[in-house]
Amino acid sequence: MLTTDICIVGAGPVGLFAVFEAGLLKMRCHVIDALPVPGGQLSEIYPKKPIYDIPGFPEILAGDLVKNLEKQIEPFHPTFTLGERVEHLHKKEDGSFIVETSEGTKVACKVVVIAGGLGSFEPRKPAIDNLETFEGKGVNYMVRDPEHFRSKRIVIAGGGDSAIDWTIYLAGLAEELTLVHRGTTFRGAPESAQKVLSMAEEGHIKLLLKSNVTDVHGNGKLNAVTVQVDNDTQYDIEADYFIPLFGLVPKLGPLENWNLELEKGAVVVNTFDYSTNIPGVYAIGDINTYPGKLKLILCGFHEAALMAQSAYNIVYPDKKFVLKYTTVNGIQEL
Repeated sequence: MLTTDICIVGAGPVGLFAVFEAGLLKMRCHVIDALPVPGGQLSEIYPKKPIYDIPGFPEILAGDLVKNLEKQIEPFHPTFTLGERVEHLHKKEDGSFIVETSEGTKVACKVVVIAGGLGSFEPRKPAIDNLETFEGKGVNYMVRDPEHFRSKRIVIAGGGDSAIDWTIYLAGLAEELTLVHRGTTFRGAPESAQKVLSMAEEGHIKLLLKSNVTDVHGNGKLNAVTVQVDNDTQYDIEADYFIPLFGLVPKLGPLENWNLELEKGAVVVNTFDYSTNIPGVYAIGDINTYPGKLKLILCGFHEAALMAQSAYNIVYPDKKFVLKYTTVNGIQEL
């Protein structure tokens, strides 16, 4: 059994920064995530997309932000269990916890921090027969490495920010790109939507409005999709990849069985320290909810800082917390 001060459930940016804030206070962390690498959605969904609201970085790629956070926490030597989903939370008589994963890994800790982002999430899939047959064989629900699509024939479906942004980005790499949207207007940022329309007018992409992909074809690997236009005409488009981008369906998964106070699929917290209704369990980042909640990475960073100060009183009940500035003390390795 692994033993640590704090067990952090979720290795996204907020979970990683929580390691830093805890490390400043001499608290050791073990991080668990169902994904195979740290970074959460930043690594899994949009590592190459720029982020503009991280203080001190006018623009930074999501993947680079993850790398910086990993470097920032190196002095505190956190340990990780990746590719395993947290299943059970056992509270012991002394108030400490044992966290158990889907693979039977057990972590003994004094504090549990839930930093699971949207929780367990899966793509919202279109209702297309035999779609799952081609998953990983031409049907992708996210873009991990844009270079993978270089010089390929791509069909993207969707009308939100993700579909628009990846259409703009991949148009410069693909041999041929078609965007299929069931509506006539886009839900994404107006300036990006206008850019897509301009790209279509200039012949850089094909844009099919009032259209839906209704079928996928291939022999072991995708080679074409069927598009229905305006509930009337149907025709096939040759394609190496079909990328339906209709968002994610967030699910709390096993957390629903932990007796946490929930509201609309999120964990209710006290904004004094982002504690939950279970003493010793905190929730930070997109997984929590409170009046005025903003689902921003920078807000999650703030929540992590206040959480760590409160957790200190549990990990070191006989010590008095004294705020020390990093500009004075630097970073002291654990």
